[in-house]
Amino acid sequence: MATRFPDTRILLIGAFDDALHAHAALRRRALERLGCRVATLNLIGTGGWLSRFRRVGLHDRIARAIAGTTPALVLVLEGTQVDAVMVAALRHGGGPTWANWFCDARRSAEDIAPRAAAYDAVFVADSATAEALDTPGFPPVHYLPAGCDPSIHRPMRARDRFRANVVFAGTATPHRERQLSELVEFGVAVWGPGWRRTKLRDYCRGELLAHEDYIRAYAGASVAVNVPCAEAGSGSGELGASRRLFELAAIGVPQVAEEHPDLHRHFREGSEILVARTATDLRSLTAEAIHDRAWAEQVASGGRQRALSEHTYMHRLSALLATMVGQPAMSGGWGESG
Repeated sequence: MATRFPDTRILLIGAFDDALHAHAALRRRALERLGCRVATLNLIGTGGWLSRFRRVGLHDRIARAIAGTTPALVLVLEGTQVDAVMVAALRHGGGPTWANWFCDARRSAEDIAPRAAAYDAVFVADSATAEALDTPGFPPVHYLPAGCDPSIHRPMRARDRFRANVVFAGTATPHRERQLSELVEFGVAVWGPGWRRTKLRDYCRGELLAHEDYIRAYAGASVAVNVPCAEAGSGSGELGASRRLFELAAIGVPQVAEEHPDLHRHFREGSEILVARTATDLRSLTAEAIHDRAWAEQVASGGRQRALSEHTYMHRLSALLATMVGQPAMSGGWGESG
């Protein structure tokens, strides 16, 4: 992949850690691989709790970061603390362009709208949310889902506690508990917070995962299942294509995902991903993928090829930067499956 934005200065604001927010560092890495000069401001872990939650403290930290790095673009990753009032105050008198990438697929239009009004552009992980926010007087809104990093999300040999027939890694919710309980006869392993307080407690192999263990857990699966937080239409589930969708594809494991319209923008059903529209589908597709290993591996290979050719974080951020600083995006884009 060619460098597209040499020496473009970016101030990247978000939550950075090695577990729940490990993806923020992957986006920083993608920007660096695109030739950008990236400075980061961590919304957790630095400056103490008072600076994290006090508006004046955060305002001053960002102001100092901008003065010290003179970025062409301030890119906020979610960062709900960096609201429209703060952005407007920081922009007083000019300065860099501002964008927010709301890459959490659970963010609704109602949640995003009051936080995004002062940005130059907003990027969201759900196409329906993008349409809902496309209103007069609001900043331009672009559909941009999460992606993967092939150097991190890749096939690997998994042993011992990381081997299982069916794997799900993520926070326990009632919907996930109901869906995964139907798969226990196939040999389920669950990972993530809260599972030891559910009826699947005996199937929980770990509650707190570093990102590397998250990858090992899925790499050791015969079949990976992708279940959102809540049932579609409930108002509290994922509204778009989740990070997990692209990460599992890049890891190279057969993936059974619950239906969402945006899935079909990115992967071909049946040859790159298996789509469950009902609980019965989830069970039957999981069973078929376990029993027909040759077919399942073909699906996994197709999904991985698609992820690497179109859905990396370099693809995503190349598209974002092309929008914000006006240079051509990398081939593959973000919304077409080709």
